[in-house]
Amino acid sequence: AALLEAAGDPDGVTALYVLDETSPEARPLGGAARWWLHHSLRALRRSLAELGVPLTLRRGPAERVVPEVAREAGAQRVFWNRRYGPERDIDARLKARLRADGIDARSFAGSLLFEPWTIATGEGTAYRVYSAFWRACMREPAPARPLPAPDALAATPTPVPSDSLEEWGLLDARWAHTLEPYCEPGETAASERLDDFLDERVSDYDRARDVPSLPATSGLSPHLRWGEISPRTVWWRALEAAGAGHGIGAGTVHGTGPGADVGGFLSELGWREFAWHTLFHRGALESRGLDRRYDAFPWRSEGESAAETAAWRKGETGFGLVDAGMRELWQTGVMHNRVRMVVASFLTKNLLVDWRVGEAWFWDTLVDADRASNPFNWQWVAGCGVDAAPYFRVFNPVTQQKKFDPDGKYVDRWAPDSLLTPPIVDLAETRQRALDAYEQIRGLPRA
Repeated sequence: AALLEAAGDPDGVTALYVLDETSPEARPLGGAARWWLHHSLRALRRSLAELGVPLTLRRGPAERVVPEVAREAGAQRVFWNRRYGPERDIDARLKARLRADGIDARSFAGSLLFEPWTIATGEGTAYRVYSAFWRACMREPAPARPLPAPDALAATPTPVPSDSLEEWGLLDARWAHTLEPYCEPGETAASERLDDFLDERVSDYDRARDVPSLPATSGLSPHLRWGEISPRTVWWRALEAAGAGHGIGAGTVHGTGPGADVGGFLSELGWREFAWHTLFHRGALESRGLDRRYDAFPWRSEGESAAETAAWRKGETGFGLVDAGMRELWQTGVMHNRVRMVVASFLTKNLLVDWRVGEAWFWDTLVDADRASNPFNWQWVAGCGVDAAPYFRVFNPVTQQKKFDPDGKYVDRWAPDSLLTPPIVDLAETRQRALDAYEQIRGLPRA
């Protein structure tokens, strides 16, 4: 929406990407995410060049950089698509500064299906239960259809100097080569991946999505995270592929009526939406649990858990599903969602390690880690989030492997030596230790 608005300016367009890791509200990117960003910006630069506009890169606090570039370009209008996390405070200050300078500054909807302030309980508060949240979303008018890309753009007559992408040093040496066989950043790759999923796998999604050895999921999470495809594009193309182009309703979500094949898949977009709406209403999720009882939870100290945490990170716990997931993560920058829940449960409950330790590791190693979903899902598993899994739900990695990887294909692919590694903990003993720890906070106030 922001690009199309700018495209109509007779004075031309300057396309600007700001890498802001210094503003107080910004969260510096992890290593794997920086790798993806490097290649995503290369793809974006090519796409914009085909439309006739160069991509300007600048590094620094957005409040300083954007007005500087606006002056250099002689711009009278500045547009962007909204952000919904703590960074929106940066955007609010930036908008006020630009307007004070006489510049028309506006933001547009782009990265969510529903604006967070439009979905609320009868009391006007944010939802805390996903099922109620998604039902409320389904009562809203259908999300707006995706907008077409412009056919061409005119660049501003005054060239604006750009930083060198290569000099930004985003290619973390840990992932300089390992991610390439598994990751293809860019808008074109995102669109092709969606088509492939809708053509070949969506009809079996509900049955096969929890089996990590099968290519049953869409693989769109990094593309959504980096804005290479919008959730509205995914929404409407999925409905059209299922013959439900008129829109989605409760029948689709619950598995009946037109579009039933895509209902389960679209509800995963709903879970992503729930995470972002929660971030919007509750503030930064990575620093503190939403259930404040967990401020007093007796997590083991860093010294007590150091060796076991290191084994978890390396995929050397002696539990096949955990080890396979952690090695898949290190090698590919992604991990199957079912396995993410298992490895997170193992860390927070069997090892009794603070969920923020795991969230920080995923932030550094996932190409799809975003400000909402990553901490939101860690809090869900740990038990301290919105609509969280009950604390007594401990994902037994042996039982989970028997259920979802019974033939061992997934474990054999990523951790074939796991059977040779002695288990680092006793599952029954550590589960009971976790339950005993929870008893210490159960009677405390949640807020």
